[in-house]
Amino acid sequence: MNKHDEELELYLKPRTTETVPIKIPTDALESLKKIAANRDMTLEALIKFYIGQSLRQDLAKLFSERVLESTAEVLAKHIESKEEILTIIQEIQAKATL
Repeated sequence: MNKHDEELELYLKPRTTETVPIKIPTDALESLKKIAANRDMTLEALIKFYIGQSLRQDLAKLFSERVLESTAEVLAKHIESKEEILTIIQEIQAKATL
């Protein structure tokens, strides 16, 4: 193995897991199987991928909401006008969605 290959090694930290029974509509399960085969993935890997992707999106949204709440609290300590604070928060939200 050369130095370039060593730089590309991926080390995964083992994580504890738990088995969760889940009922999935038959037609959705068939669609998942088709997508998994098309992506050359196992059904389990595809479901984990979808869960992980959605979870990261929801956690990022939750984090950004908390940041905005904290920002509004800090602004309220320095600015008396609630309207001005709202305008600033709305501007931050608009910039963040670009």
